[in-house]
Amino acid sequence: MLEVINVTKRFGGLVALRNVSLKIDRGEKIAIIGPNGSGKTTLLNVISGVYKPESGRVLLTGEDITYTPPYERAKMGIARAFQIPKPFSNLTVRENAAIGALFGPLYGKISVREALEIADHMLKLVGLYDKRDELAGKLTVPELKLLELARALSSKPKILLLDEIVAGMPPSMVDQLMLLLKRISDEENIAIATLIEHVMRAVVRFAERVAVLHQGTKILEGKTEEVLRNPILEEIYLGKKWSV
Repeated sequence: MLEVINVTKRFGGLVALRNVSLKIDRGEKIAIIGPNGSGKTTLLNVISGVYKPESGRVLLTGEDITYTPPYERAKMGIARAFQIPKPFSNLTVRENAAIGALFGPLYGKISVREALEIADHMLKLVGLYDKRDELAGKLTVPELKLLELARALSSKPKILLLDEIVAGMPPSMVDQLMLLLKRISDEENIAIATLIEHVMRAVVRFAERVAVLHQGTKILEGKTEEVLRNPILEEIYLGKKWSV
């Protein structure tokens, strides 16, 4: 469905991505991991259209979207939830979630009432429905991350990109969120790609497949347990034996 082909991205003399290729199928659950500065967020920015690569291509269902702007990619079914949510604090939780429905693939095709109904469904999924009428500015940081997820899901995406969504969450909430994401992916047939830097328990509980970036290069890719047991990963990234 989504294919990144030999993408290179530079910032001046710094090569942030070097000939990176990645394929994500419909409904797949993949984790993109690597230490800080490995190129993970840059890769998501290239996929979502924030950055244009110096070389390489990005395809969605066979269509070249390498130079398609972010708002058009959103309409085509690429949604993104950011590490630091920035909701409209003066709008309710429900209204914030509905924005995703109004400006995604359903743009111009649904009414505000229908968008609010979609938002209600997604808020129930993430566990924020009881707070739907509260102002978003009153939510806790973990709740804001759930709202960011509900907003992205309300756009009815084909693929959902998550940027370090579990960062700062307690272990019990990480486990719950990973189970929730797996259920959403299965029920809604959405491909989910999440960036994870340190929280390996999230990788184990969520991902079917893992891609590892190091200094802008993809060094490993494969089934989760195989990748996490690879000696290269232990040496370069984890620095110790890891049990999965």
